[in-house]
Amino acid sequence: MIRTAIAALIALAALVVSANAQVVGKSTPARPALKPEAIVTGDIVRIGDLIENAGIVSSAPIFRAPDLGSTGTISADAVLEAVRSHALIGLDTAGIREIVVRRASRTIQAADVEDVIAQALSTRFDLGPSKDVVVNFSRELRSVYVEPSAQGSPRVAHIDFDARSGRFDAMLEIPANAGKPSLIRLTGRAVPTAEIPTVTRPLERGAVLRDSDIQLERRPRTEIGRDVVISRSQVIGFAARTNLQPGRPLRIGELMKPDLVQRSEAVTLVYEVPGVVLTLRGKAIDGGAEGDTISVMNEQSKRIVQGTIVGPGRVAIRNSLPQFASTNATRAASSSDAR
Repeated sequence: MIRTAIAALIALAALVVSANAQVVGKSTPARPALKPEAIVTGDIVRIGDLIENAGIVSSAPIFRAPDLGSTGTISADAVLEAVRSHALIGLDTAGIREIVVRRASRTIQAADVEDVIAQALSTRFDLGPSKDVVVNFSRELRSVYVEPSAQGSPRVAHIDFDARSGRFDAMLEIPANAGKPSLIRLTGRAVPTAEIPTVTRPLERGAVLRDSDIQLERRPRTEIGRDVVISRSQVIGFAARTNLQPGRPLRIGELMKPDLVQRSEAVTLVYEVPGVVLTLRGKAIDGGAEGDTISVMNEQSKRIVQGTIVGPGRVAIRNSLPQFASTNATRAASSSDAR
């Protein structure tokens, strides 16, 4: 009996100790501790941004936040001094000497701002497609940062443009978290441009231009006259009429169809009349490109005829048949005359 009673007392004591430990654990709050880094929204850094388990003083402001998109540091000593009046008992610095504070933001890239300005100029001043409007700002344009919750995209509120000088002056609305959007003034020059083909290497007269010889370069439209070639199709397969240099706009007068027949070259004469096609050998008196009319000597009759170049080494003689130096009909006629 005595042993049973003692065992019961020991079990009861253990239950009491366990219950007391649970009560103590629940009633003892976690110690406040410094954070190694913090991400804040808004203009103010609050105690809870920098200290874990700050309790009822978490929302108390203590520092000004970095600018949007920026990062700063706060020393642990400065934090301890700032919260001294808030009686954070047992604050654990955990060996931290400074806290890195980042300001949350949404980034509007400089390229997006440039696109907005180019689109406004294109639409309001008829400068052609916005992708062809090159915008240069008076000062280096950097990314713009707004609050993460700010809705919308940049918008041009007002813009002026001088067509002669190319200068523009714009007011850009930047979306804000609440209230009116902020305004940024942007100035610079805008140049309507177009892509034109130029050669990639020096080419001599007569060289036939291939795709690898051509590159597209963007040039101001004021430099592009009516005689400037504006597409690859006007260039590839044509020959240089003069020596061509890289970087210069190609002009229509500098190109020609490539010669398909060279002077003194052996060619094929093609005689065509309804129902009859006859080919003979000839010698080109002139050179020329497809469609050119040149003089060719029929090597059998030694007569000079005019024909049209229809392909490499081929000249068409239409609506006539060749006269031969000697034929059976000629010999027969001569024999009859003799008799």
